[in-house]
Amino acid sequence: MGVAFGDRLSRYRDFARFAVKYARADFVTHAGDSSARTANDAAEARAFAADLEKLGPTFIKLGQLLSTRADLLPPAYVEALARLQDNVDPFPFADVERIVQEELGVRLSKAFEAFNPEPSAAASLGQVHRAVIRGGREVAVKVQRPDVRERVMKDLDALDEVAALMHRFSATSRLVDVHGVLDEFRRTILSELDYREEARNLVALSHQLRDFDRLLIPLPIDDYTTSRVLTMDFIDGTKITLVSRVEWTEVDGVALGDDLFRAYLQQILVDGVFHADPHPGNVLLTPDHRLALIDLGMVGRLATTMQERLFRLMLAISEARGDDAASIIIAIGETREDFDEMQMRRLIIDMVGRYRNAAAKELNVGRVMLDMARAATQHGLRMPPELALLGKTLLNLDEIGRLLDPDFDVNASMRRNATRLMQRRMLNSMTPANVLSTALEVRDFAERLPARMNRILDALSANDLRLKIEVIDHGSIIDGFQKVANRIALGLVLAALIVGAAMLMRVQTPFTILGYPGLAMLLFLAAAGGGFWMAWTILAGDVKTRIR
Repeated sequence: MGVAFGDRLSRYRDFARFAVKYARADFVTHAGDSSARTANDAAEARAFAADLEKLGPTFIKLGQLLSTRADLLPPAYVEALARLQDNVDPFPFADVERIVQEELGVRLSKAFEAFNPEPSAAASLGQVHRAVIRGGREVAVKVQRPDVRERVMKDLDALDEVAALMHRFSATSRLVDVHGVLDEFRRTILSELDYREEARNLVALSHQLRDFDRLLIPLPIDDYTTSRVLTMDFIDGTKITLVSRVEWTEVDGVALGDDLFRAYLQQILVDGVFHADPHPGNVLLTPDHRLALIDLGMVGRLATTMQERLFRLMLAISEARGDDAASIIIAIGETREDFDEMQMRRLIIDMVGRYRNAAAKELNVGRVMLDMARAATQHGLRMPPELALLGKTLLNLDEIGRLLDPDFDVNASMRRNATRLMQRRMLNSMTPANVLSTALEVRDFAERLPARMNRILDALSANDLRLKIEVIDHGSIIDGFQKVANRIALGLVLAALIVGAAMLMRVQTPFTILGYPGLAMLLFLAAAGGGFWMAWTILAGDVKTRIR
């Protein structure tokens, strides 16, 4: 009890020192303000990242998450946090053996033919060992650090208390949704601590990218995977940043770069689930010159509505349509009391316009997206974290793309694949469930239409139909009522034809059309013809009205 209390007190003391040191820093007091810059930004950012690293694994992960929030932090801090090294000293093999045996319920020698006691990589949450399971399959085994979950949970509780104090006493909390950032961080790190979640990510993304022969994702072995042990295919490869220039001459980098970017566009804009951490260290070049994506602990998820808006935003940026980009940003964000729409629009239009005549190497959708998120936050919009996460992903993709192909053009690839992506989205929406849902809505509309028409006609006959019209023109009102009455009457006739045809479909007759009762089909055709004619007259009338 006393030791636990002492550890907790020591931890709070570390937090207090860190908080006091950075409480008055420019990036805190001017959160989201891109104009708050100092000459020492880069040095201060490196010191901030180093201090976070000293606080342990929870804060390393927090720094990595904050590196995706360019809407909250200046570029120098984002860059410094993105470079946070997750490499730490490995923990003893005795702990590895104990954890694996506890999780799998069998001795290490029984589960594996071979198990290398030296880790191939060690990070703040776990480390990876190369092994061979029974049957000769070569695998990589990720083992979670002892007691890391308990330490993370204590740190999260302490962060919640710090956030409560900030919300109460700091003006920064009015600009930054501190609780929202911490909730996002809690979900992210708890997901990374459950290796079964990463195993599901591996399976899902492998399925999504099954048509990309040049891309490879390791698959997990279910019987050897638990919440603290992840066993997956071993992939022999070299980080693309370490590939020699001689080997690059034998690689078709143009095709690899295009495939990788198309795969991510499909993940983001079609599937709605994407690998959110594609920095060069997580991409390997295999001996057969394919790209392997590893470390899928961080995955972004997008709702259908957000996918469509982000698709339009990316196209607007790539085509330098600043006003459209500003409108989409406003639709995505949540306005605060100090929202300045005009100033924000001017800033985004200018920002996108600067890229109109820029060279291909200077264009980067991810960079513009991050700058726009920062500008929106500065002018009173609270942006969803998905926007900054997507911008950071595209920024990393651009870096990888230029390693594979120095002339890689993100915007040209996006415009080139836009049509195909839209077709995939439409095909994905045409599922049996969606078609059935639409049919049920049509049936519901047809069933309720007569009652609704009756209420409208009753209101008309009782002279109780009320319309709000700002400019009163009696002649126009009478003409409008006549058009409404005519269309209602025609609509009732068409509804009656449809209902009658539906009832006659059960009556078998010698006369048939396409195998269905002929009279019922004639009524359906008459209703369809009347419907088309009615739609045509409405559209033609609207066109004439606009011409006048």
